[in-house]
Amino acid sequence: MSSTVIGQRTPTALIVGASRGLGHAMAAEFLGRGWSVIGTVRDTSARTPLHELADRAEGRVTIEHLDINEPDHLAPLHERLAERRLDLLFVNAGTTNSERTPIGAVTTADFVEVMITNALSPMRVIEALEDLVSPTGLVGAMSSGQGSITNNTTAGREVYRGSKAALNMFMRSFAIRQAETQRAVVLMAPGWIRTALGGPDAPFTVEESVPLLVDVLLSQLGTPGLAYLDRSGRTVPW
Repeated sequence: MSSTVIGQRTPTALIVGASRGLGHAMAAEFLGRGWSVIGTVRDTSARTPLHELADRAEGRVTIEHLDINEPDHLAPLHERLAERRLDLLFVNAGTTNSERTPIGAVTTADFVEVMITNALSPMRVIEALEDLVSPTGLVGAMSSGQGSITNNTTAGREVYRGSKAALNMFMRSFAIRQAETQRAVVLMAPGWIRTALGGPDAPFTVEESVPLLVDVLLSQLGTPGLAYLDRSGRTVPW
């Protein structure tokens, strides 16, 4: 369902973590396809690329404040959005630690930070806001191919891998609890992309990647159940 209207109305996407990088690019891509976009930023004191996008969007971009690691932010955000109907809720969040540190040498602080940011906080957001999503809409989160246990043949980035595998498990449980609805639930494995997290050696640019990611998300609208997909829409093994 890649058209710009759903039932004669403009569809709305909430992109959590849209201030820059992949999240900002996804917001711009949905906007370019005729959607309205609500994007969240963590720091309200700084101007971001999302603010620049909103300036050009003629009222179709709304900016909201949310630090996903602050659970107290969720109820006020829900209240502010209570009158909005969402067709898509997508949580774009991620952090990592030193990719070369084996799990036994990772500090407790690093472990907790990565696990909370990559696994627990996205699920808190989804659980808090999912009732705003249309019964036929989509709920998604940015996972990673490195969250695949089957595909782990190289080790490295062990806490990051574990956090994304945990996110996948939590989303699977969430999807089971959504089984009576017609919602699509999507875990997105975008590939290695040149962002602040991916680094300068990544083979794919944001510009070439994001249209593919949005294509995949739109293709899942109207398809109930859970999917773990890569940038080409192929199923990633768990």
